[in-house]
Amino acid sequence: MAHKLEVQNVSYSYHAIEGETPALSDISFTADTGEFIAIVGPSGCGKSTLLSLLSGLARPESGLVLIDGKPAEQAKEAIGYMLQKDHLFEWRSILSNAALGLEIQNRLDPDSRSHLIQMLKTYGLEQFQDKHPSQLSGGMRQRAALIRTLALKPDLLLLDEPFSALDYQTRLSVCDDISSIIRETKKTAVLVTHDLSEAISVADRVIILSSRPATVKKVITLSFSQPSSKPSGIETSNLLSPMERRNAPEFSYYFNQIWKELKSDASSSQCADSV
Repeated sequence: MAHKLEVQNVSYSYHAIEGETPALSDISFTADTGEFIAIVGPSGCGKSTLLSLLSGLARPESGLVLIDGKPAEQAKEAIGYMLQKDHLFEWRSILSNAALGLEIQNRLDPDSRSHLIQMLKTYGLEQFQDKHPSQLSGGMRQRAALIRTLALKPDLLLLDEPFSALDYQTRLSVCDDISSIIRETKKTAVLVTHDLSEAISVADRVIILSSRPATVKKVITLSFSQPSSKPSGIETSNLLSPMERRNAPEFSYYFNQIWKELKSDASSSQCADSV
Protein backbone atom coordinates (compact mmCIF):
# COMPACT_ATOMS: atom_id res chain seq x y z
CA MET A 1 0.00 0.00 0.00
CA ALA A 2 1.30 3.46 -0.93
CA HIS A 3 2.24 5.87 1.85
CA LYS A 4 0.13 9.00 2.37
CA LEU A 5 3.33 11.06 2.60
CA GLU A 6 6.77 10.20 1.25
CA VAL A 7 9.84 12.37 1.76
CA GLN A 8 12.67 11.04 -0.38
CA ASN A 9 16.24 12.32 0.05
CA VAL A 10 15.20 15.96 0.37
CA SER A 11 17.83 18.69 0.61
CA TYR A 12 17.37 22.46 0.73
CA SER A 13 19.58 25.55 1.16
CA TYR A 14 18.96 29.23 1.82
CA HIS A 15 20.50 31.58 -0.74
CA ALA A 16 21.65 35.16 -0.14
CA ILE A 17 24.19 37.59 -1.54
CA GLU A 18 26.60 36.44 1.15
CA GLY A 19 26.37 32.85 -0.08
CA GLU A 20 24.55 29.58 0.45
CA THR A 21 23.43 28.19 3.83
CA PRO A 22 22.50 24.48 3.77
CA ALA A 23 19.33 23.89 5.82
CA LEU A 24 18.26 20.28 5.17
CA SER A 25 20.37 17.39 3.94
CA ASP A 26 19.09 14.08 2.55
CA ILE A 27 15.89 13.93 4.64
CA SER A 28 13.79 10.78 4.17
CA PHE A 29 10.72 9.46 6.01
CA THR A 30 7.15 8.33 5.36
CA ALA A 31 3.75 8.69 7.02
CA ASP A 32 0.80 6.38 6.50
CA THR A 33 -2.90 7.27 6.49
CA GLY A 34 -4.04 8.20 10.00
CA GLU A 35 -0.50 8.33 11.39
CA PHE A 36 0.66 11.19 13.64
CA ILE A 37 4.31 12.17 13.18
CA ALA A 38 6.15 14.65 15.44
CA ILE A 39 9.38 16.34 14.34
CA VAL A 40 11.80 17.70 16.93
CA GLY A 41 15.31 19.09 16.70
CA PRO A 42 17.59 21.93 17.81
CA SER A 43 16.40 25.51 17.32
CA GLY A 44 17.16 26.75 13.82
CA CYS A 45 17.70 23.28 12.35
CA GLY A 46 15.08 23.77 9.63
CA LYS A 47 11.93 22.17 11.05
CA SER A 48 9.60 24.90 9.75
CA THR A 49 11.45 24.92 6.44
CA LEU A 50 10.70 21.21 6.16
CA LEU A 51 6.98 21.94 6.68
CA SER A 52 7.13 24.52 3.88
CA LEU A 53 8.51 21.82 1.60
CA LEU A 54 5.84 19.33 2.69
CA SER A 55 3.12 21.91 1.98
CA GLY A 56 4.39 22.66 -1.52
CA LEU A 57 5.05 26.31 -0.63
CA ALA A 58 8.73 25.69 -1.38
CA ARG A 59 10.43 23.10 -3.58
CA PRO A 60 13.37 20.96 -2.52
CA GLU A 61 16.65 21.54 -4.33
CA SER A 62 16.98 17.78 -4.58
CA GLY A 63 14.75 14.87 -3.64
CA LEU A 64 10.98 14.46 -3.69
CA VAL A 65 7.97 15.18 -1.47
CA LEU A 66 5.02 13.01 -2.53
CA ILE A 67 1.43 12.98 -1.25
CA ASP A 68 -0.50 9.94 -2.45
CA GLY A 69 2.25 9.54 -5.04
CA LYS A 70 1.92 13.11 -6.39
CA PRO A 71 4.43 15.95 -5.92
CA ALA A 72 3.37 18.19 -3.01
CA GLU A 73 2.97 21.26 -5.24
CA GLN A 74 0.38 19.34 -7.28
CA ALA A 75 -1.56 18.17 -4.22
CA LYS A 76 -2.11 21.42 -2.33
CA GLU A 77 -5.85 20.86 -1.94
CA ALA A 78 -5.04 17.72 0.06
CA ILE A 79 -2.96 19.71 2.58
CA GLY A 80 -4.11 21.66 5.63
CA TYR A 81 -1.60 23.97 7.34
CA MET A 82 -2.07 25.16 10.93
CA LEU A 83 0.34 27.90 12.05
CA GLN A 84 1.65 29.02 15.44
CA LYS A 85 -0.96 31.80 15.69
CA ASP A 86 -4.64 31.35 14.94
CA HIS A 87 -4.76 34.29 12.46
CA LEU A 88 -8.48 34.82 13.04
CA PHE A 89 -9.84 38.13 11.73
CA GLU A 90 -11.25 40.19 14.60
CA TRP A 91 -13.99 41.77 12.46
CA ARG A 92 -15.42 38.40 11.41
CA SER A 93 -17.53 36.05 13.53
CA ILE A 94 -16.19 32.64 14.51
CA LEU A 95 -18.43 30.99 11.91
CA SER A 96 -17.27 33.46 9.28
CA ASN A 97 -13.63 32.88 10.24
CA ALA A 98 -14.07 29.12 10.08
CA ALA A 99 -15.60 29.48 6.60
CA LEU A 100 -12.78 31.64 5.23
CA GLY A 101 -10.86 28.87 3.45
CA LEU A 102 -14.04 27.59 1.84
CA GLU A 103 -14.85 31.14 0.66
CA ILE A 104 -11.40 31.62 -0.85
CA GLN A 105 -11.70 28.34 -2.75
CA ASN A 106 -15.30 29.12 -3.82
CA ARG A 107 -16.50 26.00 -2.03
CA LEU A 108 -18.88 27.58 0.49
CA ASP A 109 -22.22 26.08 -0.51
CA PRO A 110 -25.19 24.99 1.67
CA ASP A 111 -23.70 21.51 2.21
CA SER A 112 -20.26 22.76 3.26
CA ARG A 113 -21.83 25.42 5.50
CA SER A 114 -23.99 22.76 7.17
CA HIS A 115 -20.90 20.58 7.69
CA LEU A 116 -19.05 23.55 9.17
CA ILE A 117 -21.84 24.31 11.64
CA GLN A 118 -21.91 20.64 12.63
CA MET A 119 -18.16 20.72 13.34
CA LEU A 120 -18.58 23.81 15.52
CA LYS A 121 -21.27 21.93 17.43
CA THR A 122 -19.21 18.73 17.70
CA TYR A 123 -16.15 20.56 19.01
CA GLY A 124 -17.92 22.81 21.50
CA LEU A 125 -18.07 26.13 19.66
CA GLU A 126 -21.70 26.16 18.47
CA GLN A 127 -22.82 28.75 21.03
CA PHE A 128 -19.87 30.98 20.07
CA GLN A 129 -20.33 30.90 16.28
CA ASP A 130 -21.69 34.46 16.21
CA LYS A 131 -19.07 35.81 18.63
CA HIS A 132 -15.86 37.53 17.59
CA PRO A 133 -12.35 36.18 18.30
CA SER A 134 -11.71 38.75 21.05
CA GLN A 135 -14.59 37.20 23.00
CA LEU A 136 -13.00 33.73 23.05
CA SER A 137 -10.19 32.21 25.09
CA GLY A 138 -6.89 31.33 23.43
CA GLY A 139 -7.76 27.65 23.44
CA MET A 140 -11.14 28.22 21.82
CA ARG A 141 -9.58 30.43 19.16
CA GLN A 142 -7.08 27.68 18.34
CA ARG A 143 -9.91 25.16 18.10
CA ALA A 144 -11.70 27.50 15.66
CA ALA A 145 -8.51 27.71 13.59
CA LEU A 146 -8.36 23.92 13.41
CA ILE A 147 -12.00 23.75 12.31
CA ARG A 148 -11.21 26.31 9.59
CA THR A 149 -8.45 23.96 8.40
CA LEU A 150 -10.54 20.77 8.67
CA ALA A 151 -13.45 22.38 6.80
CA LEU A 152 -11.39 22.04 3.61
CA LYS A 153 -11.25 18.26 4.24
CA PRO A 154 -7.49 17.89 3.84
CA ASP A 155 -5.88 14.46 3.84
CA LEU A 156 -2.65 15.72 5.44
CA LEU A 157 -2.42 18.18 8.34
CA LEU A 158 0.78 20.16 8.92
CA LEU A 159 1.04 21.69 12.40
CA ASP A 160 3.73 24.32 13.03
CA GLU A 161 3.90 24.63 16.84
CA PRO A 162 0.15 25.37 17.02
CA PHE A 163 0.09 25.53 20.83
CA SER A 164 3.19 27.69 21.43
CA ALA A 165 1.24 30.96 21.89
CA LEU A 166 -0.86 29.51 24.74
CA ASP A 167 -0.12 29.50 28.46
CA TYR A 168 0.98 26.14 29.86
CA GLN A 169 -2.33 25.05 31.38
CA THR A 170 -4.32 25.99 28.26
CA ARG A 171 -1.68 24.37 26.10
CA LEU A 172 -2.16 21.02 27.83
CA SER A 173 -5.93 21.19 27.45
CA VAL A 174 -5.93 22.33 23.81
CA CYS A 175 -3.25 19.78 22.87
CA ASP A 176 -5.54 17.10 24.32
CA ASP A 177 -8.57 18.45 22.42
CA ILE A 178 -6.91 18.95 19.07
CA SER A 179 -5.09 15.64 19.13
CA SER A 180 -8.40 13.89 19.84
CA ILE A 181 -10.06 15.73 16.94
CA ILE A 182 -7.25 14.69 14.58
CA ARG A 183 -7.51 11.07 15.73
CA GLU A 184 -11.30 11.05 15.39
CA THR A 185 -11.14 12.40 11.84
CA LYS A 186 -8.37 9.88 10.98
CA LYS A 187 -6.17 12.56 9.46
CA THR A 188 -2.49 12.06 8.76
CA ALA A 189 -0.64 14.73 10.74
CA VAL A 190 2.90 16.10 10.95
CA LEU A 191 3.66 18.26 13.99
CA VAL A 192 6.74 20.43 14.41
CA THR A 193 7.43 21.31 18.04
CA HIS A 194 10.19 22.33 20.46
CA ASP A 195 8.27 20.69 23.31
CA LEU A 196 9.45 17.09 23.74
CA SER A 197 6.61 16.29 26.16
CA GLU A 198 4.11 17.49 23.58
CA ALA A 199 5.67 15.34 20.86
CA ILE A 200 5.59 12.20 23.02
CA SER A 201 2.04 12.86 24.19
CA VAL A 202 0.50 12.97 20.69
CA ALA A 203 2.66 11.15 18.14
CA ASP A 204 2.94 7.61 16.84
CA ARG A 205 6.54 8.29 15.86
CA VAL A 206 9.02 11.04 16.71
CA ILE A 207 11.57 12.06 14.08
CA ILE A 208 14.68 13.65 15.62
CA LEU A 209 16.59 16.04 13.37
CA SER A 210 20.24 16.96 13.83
CA SER A 211 21.57 20.50 13.94
CA ARG A 212 21.78 22.39 10.64
CA PRO A 213 22.09 21.19 7.97
CA ALA A 214 19.46 18.88 9.41
CA THR A 215 19.52 15.15 8.78
CA VAL A 216 17.25 12.49 10.27
CA LYS A 217 19.27 11.48 13.30
CA LYS A 218 16.83 8.94 14.71
CA VAL A 219 13.20 7.83 14.46
CA ILE A 220 11.51 6.61 17.66
CA THR A 221 8.29 4.60 17.51
CA LEU A 222 6.13 5.20 20.57
CA SER A 223 4.26 2.40 22.31
CA PHE A 224 2.42 2.65 25.62
CA SER A 225 1.25 -0.15 27.91
CA GLN A 226 -2.42 -1.02 28.24
CA PRO A 227 -4.09 0.70 31.22
CA SER A 228 -6.49 -1.48 33.15
CA SER A 229 -9.37 0.92 32.37
CA LYS A 230 -8.95 0.53 28.60
CA PRO A 231 -10.43 -2.31 26.53
CA SER A 232 -8.01 -4.91 25.18
CA GLY A 233 -7.47 -5.70 21.51
CA ILE A 234 -7.26 -2.05 20.41
CA GLU A 235 -4.17 -0.13 19.31
CA THR A 236 -3.14 1.47 22.59
CA SER A 237 -1.12 4.37 21.18
CA ASN A 238 -4.21 5.67 19.37
CA LEU A 239 -6.41 5.06 22.39
CA LEU A 240 -4.60 7.02 25.09
CA SER A 241 -5.18 10.74 25.38
CA PRO A 242 -2.11 13.03 25.55
CA MET A 243 -2.71 13.53 29.30
CA GLU A 244 -2.91 9.77 29.86
CA ARG A 245 0.35 9.32 27.98
CA ARG A 246 2.05 11.93 30.16
CA ASN A 247 1.12 9.82 33.20
CA ALA A 248 2.19 6.51 31.63
CA PRO A 249 5.38 4.80 32.89
CA GLU A 250 6.94 4.82 29.40
CA PHE A 251 6.70 8.61 29.10
CA SER A 252 9.88 9.45 31.04
CA TYR A 253 11.82 6.75 29.16
CA TYR A 254 10.96 8.28 25.78
CA PHE A 255 11.63 11.79 27.06
CA ASN A 256 15.10 10.82 28.29
CA GLN A 257 15.84 8.94 25.08
CA ILE A 258 14.96 11.92 22.86
CA TRP A 259 16.70 14.40 25.15
CA LYS A 260 19.85 12.26 25.08
CA GLU A 261 19.88 12.36 21.27
CA LEU A 262 19.41 16.14 21.18
CA LYS A 263 22.00 16.72 23.88
CA SER A 264 24.60 14.57 22.13
CA ASP A 265 23.98 16.46 18.90
CA ALA A 266 24.43 19.80 20.69
CA SER A 267 27.70 18.58 22.22
CA SER A 268 28.97 17.41 18.81
CA SER A 269 28.11 20.80 17.29
CA GLN A 270 30.00 22.66 20.04
CA CYS A 271 33.05 20.45 19.53
CA ALA A 272 32.94 21.08 15.77
CA ASP A 273 32.64 24.84 16.31
CA SER A 274 35.67 24.84 18.61
CA VAL A 275 37.95 23.01 16.13
